[in-house]
Amino acid sequence: MKTGLITSDTYQNHDTGPGHPEQIARVTVINENFKKLNNKNILWKKPSIITDDIIKDAHEAKYLDLVKSSFPMKGFSSLDGDTIISPGSKNATFDAAGSIVAAIDGVQNKEFKNAFCSVRPPGHHCNQNKAAGFCILNNVAIGAKYLINKYKYKKVAIIDFDVHHGNGTQDIFYDNKNVLFISTHQYPYYPGSGSEQEKGKFNNIFNIPLAAGTNSEEYLNAFEFALKKLTEFKPEFILISAGFDGHQADPLAQLKLQTEDFYIITKRILETSKKFCNGKVVSILEGGYDLKALQDSTKRHVDALIESN
Repeated sequence: MKTGLITSDTYQNHDTGPGHPEQIARVTVINENFKKLNNKNILWKKPSIITDDIIKDAHEAKYLDLVKSSFPMKGFSSLDGDTIISPGSKNATFDAAGSIVAAIDGVQNKEFKNAFCSVRPPGHHCNQNKAAGFCILNNVAIGAKYLINKYKYKKVAIIDFDVHHGNGTQDIFYDNKNVLFISTHQYPYYPGSGSEQEKGKFNNIFNIPLAAGTNSEEYLNAFEFALKKLTEFKPEFILISAGFDGHQADPLAQLKLQTEDFYIITKRILETSKKFCNGKVVSILEGGYDLKALQDSTKRHVDALIESN
């Protein structure tokens, strides 16, 4: 079976203004690279049209109304200090959330084995009712709720290897026994959360804080704890918040991961989980702000997904 690559055309309309790190080129370099490689094991697909009901499983109705009314007719506006929006941001935002729905449906319907969503804006800093850190809707949380509500899964794991803690995702699932949230991240660092003391109501939150300067070997050793937790939980489906800003070239953080590490991380997740979830894995882009590192690292991430088919 193939690996799905879900992407939108509308990501190009989400203009964050000059000099903003969460720029249009992030997804362009990823997509152009995959087009050039023309791998026959990749099945390209567009996002689904997402309904308000699906979004409201993860976000408060009032917040969704606020988001919808916030997009400017022209120029720029902001949902928080970092989260800039423009007229075209609306379609990009809803397509990013729709991509994870299309990916999940594609895996469930055996259209492809697993999937990577190459979309923006990212999502993991957004909680039930607040945009933050470039994130407008929490794509991965919407996906987890969709798995539970539509497909009746009882055990969904979210693994977040973005360099920043996925505080929004943690908030949404803090008291949800059906979801295991595992995050590796630089700490202390933005957004300030993600200590080992934050465990969730059902011991379902597992944070692995890492010091600035953590190298590949140190990271991969620490990641063994995440894999152990995954084995204990025995998830039926895995979602990955795939941030590539832990790369040593990234301008926004200070971890020292190499391109190849993202292949190893992905491979280990797949190997650890296949006996529980039969390879049902959907990954969605979060951070990653050095364009070359992002292009190369996403390729290795998807290589691992393809090889597991």
